[in-house]
Amino acid sequence: MRKWGDYRQELDYFRLMSEPTRVVRHQRGVPVYDYRSDPATPPVSTMRYPGSAPSRQRHIHDFPALWYVSTTGAVHVVAAGQVVDGAMIDTLGSGVGVFFDPGALGDDARAPWPVWRSHPLLYPFLHAQRDGLLELTVPRARRPLWDSTIEAIETELSQRQDGYRQAACAHLTLLLIDLARLAADVVGDLRRSGEPLLAEVFEVIDERYADQLSLRDVAQAVGMTPGYLTTVVRRRTGRTVQDWILQRRMDQARRLLSGTDLPIAEIARRTGVSDPGYFSRQFRRTFGTPPRAWRASPPR
Repeated sequence: MRKWGDYRQELDYFRLMSEPTRVVRHQRGVPVYDYRSDPATPPVSTMRYPGSAPSRQRHIHDFPALWYVSTTGAVHVVAAGQVVDGAMIDTLGSGVGVFFDPGALGDDARAPWPVWRSHPLLYPFLHAQRDGLLELTVPRARRPLWDSTIEAIETELSQRQDGYRQAACAHLTLLLIDLARLAADVVGDLRRSGEPLLAEVFEVIDERYADQLSLRDVAQAVGMTPGYLTTVVRRRTGRTVQDWILQRRMDQARRLLSGTDLPIAEIARRTGVSDPGYFSRQFRRTFGTPPRAWRASPPR
C-alpha cells in the first residue's frame, strides 16, 4: 500500500512540472515533456530533493536537464529523447535538478534536440548512456563553484528583479561550460560517431519550414527515398519527419505570438501553413490552447 508521502511527492511533482514544463505527447505510452518558452516562464528552473520530487514514472525530456548531488559532486546528465526511470531518485539521493529552455542559450539553440550536436554546450545532453543518464563527477575543488552558481540561479528566480532572466541565463552558461569540460571525453566520442544524416535533415527543416515543406522535399534534399528517411528518423528520434516539421513551425509560431503583434493569419503564413484554420487547430493540439488565447494569456 502506498503511503501518503508518496502521493504528496507525486502531487508536488505534477504541480511543479505544470509550471515550466508540460506533456506534449506520448511515445509508446511514455509521456514526453518539453520546456515552455513563453514570457511568463523563466528560461531556467530548479528542483531540490528532498522537498520536491521528480516524477517516479518513466518519462522522456525534450529539453536539457541535469541532477547535481553536492555532497559527492555527482552530476547526472539526462539524455534528451531517451526514457528515464523516475525511480532513479532513490539511488541518486538528495540534490538539485536544473532544467532549461535550450533557447536560453540563444537562437541557434532553439532547434529540435537532434541538432544540438552542433552546439558545444548542448552536446552532452545527447549521450546514449544506459537508462538515459550520464554520470560525471565534479572535482572537489570545483564543487563550491557549482554550489554558488546554482544558488545564484535560484536567487534570481526567487527575487525576479529587473534583468533576472538574463542573469539566470548567464549563471546557467557558466555551469554548462564547466559541464562541457567535464564531459570532454564523452563529447569527443559523440562527435566522432555523430549522426550526419540527422543533422542534415534538421538543417533542411530549419531553413525551409516557412515554405510548403513536405517529407518528400526533405527526402529529396538529403538524397533518400521518403519511406527510408521516415524509418531512419523515427528509429533514431521516436518521431516522424512530418512531426518535426510541425514542431518547428509551432515553436516559431509561439515566438511570433509572444514577440509580435502580427495577425494570426500572417503568423500562419510565416510558419509555412497556408490555412489559418488548420494552423489554429494544430497550435491548439500542440500547446493545448488556441493561438489567440495563448497570446492573451501565455500559460505557465
